[in-house]
Amino acid sequence: MPKLIKTTPKYRRHKASGQAVVTIQGRDHYLGPWKTKASKLEYDRLIGEWLSAGRPQAGASTQSDITIAELVAAYWKFAQTYYVKNGKPTGSIPGIKVALRILRQNYGHTRAIDFGPLALKSLQHRMVESGQSRGYVNDNVGRIRRAVKWACSEELIPASVHQSLTTVSGLRKGRTDAREMDPIEPVDDAIVDATLPHMPSVVADMIRFQRLSGCRPVEVRILRPCDVDTSEDVWRYRPESHKTEHHGRDRMIFIGPLAQDVLRPYLLRDKSAYCFSPAESERKRRSQQ
Repeated sequence: MPKLIKTTPKYRRHKASGQAVVTIQGRDHYLGPWKTKASKLEYDRLIGEWLSAGRPQAGASTQSDITIAELVAAYWKFAQTYYVKNGKPTGSIPGIKVALRILRQNYGHTRAIDFGPLALKSLQHRMVESGQSRGYVNDNVGRIRRAVKWACSEELIPASVHQSLTTVSGLRKGRTDAREMDPIEPVDDAIVDATLPHMPSVVADMIRFQRLSGCRPVEVRILRPCDVDTSEDVWRYRPESHKTEHHGRDRMIFIGPLAQDVLRPYLLRDKSAYCFSPAESERKRRSQQ
């Protein structure tokens, strides 16, 4: 990775021409007449781009010589700060880490501008040979393409590199040797009903509530009394956080009479406390023992 410097290049007067000038990465940029508003705006623009690039100094890697290993290191640093929710890494991070490792191990010393469609197809083939499923291979290829797209947006490599990778199609069912994963089927109701009596009471109620309301598991876990509007016959639950909130979407879960019967006892607590606490159920079980 390029070595970084701390000092910001200065806005200076070029005596011979009377223009304002700034030197960035060893190159002089003439900004227009000295001390004019236009010259200062141009200075701000160039410095902003330089800061966004991470303050590279003269001699830093250019678009022509940055390697895949350098690209991977830069994108991984970005991903660790971008894919975060409530101060914790999201579920996207492990998959990104795997895809970047595959890319670096096979093409780390390759110049990024030389990583084209044939190289990506080669990675597809190697992932299939390693036993990865068709869906998982397609997911990893998508993650690699997003890393390259990010590098283009940061002007680390030309946009044409990402554009060329979009010509590589994903693996299609029945047209590849990649194995197919068995579909994930819902657990049979009879099995759930037979299991519930053997569960801790709180966990059993969490399952009953989820079946009756259609909540995602995490939405049951983070349910609080303050999140539930009980003013109408059908209650409304607006989760504090949900899976698609980063897309600007709202999430509303409607709670009917049967689900209300399950939830009602758990609303009699502090408004900001979580309704379902398996720890409470475990304490109850131990006291009974």
